[in-house]
Amino acid sequence: MSFYVYMLRCTGKRPITYVGYTNDLKKRILLHNSGKGAKFTRGRKWKLIYKEFFKSKSEAISKEYYIKNNRTLRNKIKSKAK
Repeated sequence: MSFYVYMLRCTGKRPITYVGYTNDLKKRILLHNSGKGAKFTRGRKWKLIYKEFFKSKSEAISKEYYIKNNRTLRNKIKSKAK
């Protein structure tokens, strides 16, 4: 099975980002935008700004953790997506 690590940016006024992992990227983004995704993402509209493919769940979880805790990398991804 394959997994993706992804970053979403809120399309509202404030530049909020969300990082997660999934095995079905299209379905997950639809869930976030329909208000049925993670609690943090409810009530906002999201746009995909980053994705990376992994062959194992453990690799994806490790990368997700790394991005969430590395503010410099997260800001770099955000600035490239503008």
